[in-house]
Amino acid sequence: MCMAAPALAGPTDGVVELEILEGWRTENGTHMAGLQVRLAPGWKTYWRSPGDGGIPPRFGWQGSSNFDGVAMHWPVPEVFHQSDMRSIGYSDVVVIPMELNVTDQGEPVQMRGQLQIGICEEICVPVLLDFDATLPAAGARDPMIVAALLDRPQTAQEAGVGAVTCAITPIEDGLQVTTRLAMAPLGANEDVVIEAGDQQVWVSQPQTWREGDALFARSDMIHVNGGSFALNRSEVRITVMADGRSVDIQGCDAG
Repeated sequence: MCMAAPALAGPTDGVVELEILEGWRTENGTHMAGLQVRLAPGWKTYWRSPGDGGIPPRFGWQGSSNFDGVAMHWPVPEVFHQSDMRSIGYSDVVVIPMELNVTDQGEPVQMRGQLQIGICEEICVPVLLDFDATLPAAGARDPMIVAALLDRPQTAQEAGVGAVTCAITPIEDGLQVTTRLAMAPLGANEDVVIEAGDQQVWVSQPQTWREGDALFARSDMIHVNGGSFALNRSEVRITVMADGRSVDIQGCDAG
């Protein structure tokens, strides 16, 4: 998408706006809210795994109350290619549904904290945005959140994915992981993202190729501390994207 800058360059008024959509209580007792990020024309922001040149979003929940966990439901992102760099994110406006694990069903949720995101035009800069919202227990379904929930990746089962394996090879500064996915082509130009399940592990942009109905992706994984580490295959997350669609694959077997 663009190169990251070390600090915020100037004000962001008119470039990015953050709004909390109050949402509603679900049938299973969670609260479904929404995080809406609106960007000026030509600007972009990042997905949860942004790519080599990206700034991953980070949440701080200090001051929040009446929930003890959050599940983010990320809509299908866009893939941006610039020279040899790939970035993954959103342009214009994105609504990210947030499912909160409510601790007291009879009380509203207080959601207060900060969101750090990267926003990009010619360069990318980190921005710290404050939020403070009261989410009532009697809230109504929001069509913008519902639409974002529908714009989700397919599961492996929905996409007809067969066996998923990860072959692990030690390298000088970490691990090399080669995944094999038994799945028909998702589109003309497939992009693959591999996540280690540990934010302390950096994962390189994969080399990808196909052998018939098998999609392969190979990445290097390096711990930020530079030392050896163990990779839990059950926590590996693989996302395949093509033509505005994506498939979210959880875990892999030895291979």
